[in-house]
Amino acid sequence: MKSNESTAAPIVPVILSGGAGTRLWPVSREGHPKPFMKLPDGQTLLGKTVQRAARTATGRKLLLVTNRDYYFISKDEVARTLGPDATLSTGYLLEPVGRNTAAAIAAAAHWVAANVSPDAIMLVLPADHLIEPVEDFVRATEQAAELAARGKLVTFGIRPESPETGYGYIEAGKNFDGGEAREVLRFVEKPDAQTARDYLESGNFLWNSGMFCMRAQTLLDELKAHRRGLAQDMAQCWEQVAPGDRTAQFTELPAEAFAQAESISIDYAVMEPSRNLVVLPTKFGWNDIGSWSAVAGLVPQDEHGNRVHGDSLLVDCEDCFVRSEDRMIAAVGLRGVMVVDTPDALLVADAGSTQQVKEVVAQLKLRGHESYRLHRTVMRPWGTYTVLEGGEGYKIKRIEVKPGAALSLQMHHHRSEHWIVVSGTARVVCDDSQFLVMTNESTYIPAGKKHRVDNPGMLDLVMIEVQSGAYLGEDDIVRFSDIYGRVPA
Repeated sequence: MKSNESTAAPIVPVILSGGAGTRLWPVSREGHPKPFMKLPDGQTLLGKTVQRAARTATGRKLLLVTNRDYYFISKDEVARTLGPDATLSTGYLLEPVGRNTAAAIAAAAHWVAANVSPDAIMLVLPADHLIEPVEDFVRATEQAAELAARGKLVTFGIRPESPETGYGYIEAGKNFDGGEAREVLRFVEKPDAQTARDYLESGNFLWNSGMFCMRAQTLLDELKAHRRGLAQDMAQCWEQVAPGDRTAQFTELPAEAFAQAESISIDYAVMEPSRNLVVLPTKFGWNDIGSWSAVAGLVPQDEHGNRVHGDSLLVDCEDCFVRSEDRMIAAVGLRGVMVVDTPDALLVADAGSTQQVKEVVAQLKLRGHESYRLHRTVMRPWGTYTVLEGGEGYKIKRIEVKPGAALSLQMHHHRSEHWIVVSGTARVVCDDSQFLVMTNESTYIPAGKKHRVDNPGMLDLVMIEVQSGAYLGEDDIVRFSDIYGRVPA
């Protein structure tokens, strides 16, 4: 077998990072989705995916496709993972709206063709999978890259370990060209329990991993052959990106053009109708972390089948999972129950019903409850804010601003703000005035005044903000300028 280094065409990992991960609420939320969720070992799913991808990138480039809202948190996570001495160059392709995987991968193919080569090999990886051991994954990508270099579309199939009803399946045919890859007979949707057992017994069915390997130009050609309208829309969308932005560190796709693209999965658009597809059965362990049951499986169990992550105490409990973030949880006399606690929301579920958590999120969304979207602590490009308390006419926040970072120049119609500096130094702009506020000092920002705060120091700036007014929603912000590009041109 050849190694990645001997494959003529460079391999460019393409990480798809997005999606709400509604079955992992209350930790995964729309504003802080599943790829950024920390696992019991302290790493995020995105971080683990970046580490794996870095092992395969022979072109020294990596592309992350994500929503515009997740750019800064993604960039921070990639930087943490790769470290300051990374030799891998990371590009970011930013979607203005979600249009499913076919549009995302097509856009990525245009990016790879422009930044590397049309013959470069794309290794498409969802950001929310757990794969071990990594060495087996790397070997599988070497095999896939050799097939992709010959013009094939390659999908990775996972050998079933159980009659799983939550995954799609691929029926594999005869071996392709005498190798380990096999022809694809058909894709099958998530089956019922009996059908899943039949698939497992037959030995010819593999779980559909959602991971792919192919040349950038091969993908674009196949899309044109099987979904011409989508291919044309994505070509036009890419043409509207300014030439200088196509090779910049981050590339924003034009909102209006991208929104017109058909929302369809890459499986339906290309893989199922293609006659150029092979499936590579893999030997590595794979978990898409699709439910709290999957997360619980990452935690060692005690002699009673209980799994605990965080500060918890279980008395007379069996087969339970308890996850706590910052407070003690005590459980007594429970059987087969899952408890997931965050500072502002608590989930209690039967262990056999974790797939239904997404229905909770749907109901919260219908009610307009903020907990479907945001945590109490919210990440921002400049740092974080945490809602400490709120009531009629007031809200109290803890604001942390990174060194050299700045909030936007903004104004509020309905609220005034009182800032108390707990540590660090704040440089404040209020209308035409600019001044410093030191530790244990405060300042007042009346409603209707243009204002901004930045951190000119070398340490984090921590402030307490007390808001007062008739309306305290986060949408009461008029931005005039912003170093993070959050003001429309």
